[in-house]
Amino acid sequence: MVNPSLAQQTTDMLAYLEDWHQSLQPFSLRQEVRDPRRAAVFAADLVVGFCSQGSLASPRVHAIVPTAVSVFQKAYHHGVRHFILCQDTHSQDAEEFHAFPPHCIQGSQESQTVEELRALPFSGDFLVMEKNSLHPSLGNSLDRWLDQHLELQDLMVVGDCTDLCVYSVAMHLRLRANAHGYKVRVILPIDAVQTYDMPITSAKALGALAHPGDLFHLLFLYHMALNGIQVVKTIL
Repeated sequence: MVNPSLAQQTTDMLAYLEDWHQSLQPFSLRQEVRDPRRAAVFAADLVVGFCSQGSLASPRVHAIVPTAVSVFQKAYHHGVRHFILCQDTHSQDAEEFHAFPPHCIQGSQESQTVEELRALPFSGDFLVMEKNSLHPSLGNSLDRWLDQHLELQDLMVVGDCTDLCVYSVAMHLRLRANAHGYKVRVILPIDAVQTYDMPITSAKALGALAHPGDLFHLLFLYHMALNGIQVVKTIL
């Protein structure tokens, strides 16, 4: 049985979180990013397998694709030239499949970048970092690339899922900078990130773990803010 005081604290905290969420302000590239050569956009898992096809595809995630693409376009027009796509590209027997259904297997359609990004005229500038887990830099060359680009100061993160790969990317960038003393801002627009929803009733019917999308989206946005990530309403 839930302690009444805990239930009340939870209710109060949710109201606080909603107020915090509503108070977020937009981030202006023109006003905030003075030197676009020192900025980059990171996309977490904007791939077919999470947007339109496969066991983990989510309409909630698919809905943010136009906004995420708009962030890419605005950044490029402002002069940003670094675009890093951290993307699930799993081996056939990936250990992650003990926690999630098989998805985004290397060479499959699911592992491909969404068409909306591939159609951008500057898509040739994209750097794809394939990953075999939720973490953006384990088993690939992301950290080596970051070491080669220590001039970067403004790092924008978009994609999915808020509480999984987006969280892993944004927190890795923030904590890595903290550990080394790098002067870096990690900027996360709430309208360009999202997570999937698995209601309790559906989870019970499937024998799966429930995943309340709205709640986890809000909680993890706030947790990233607690860790020094600049959570913003949108990127202008």
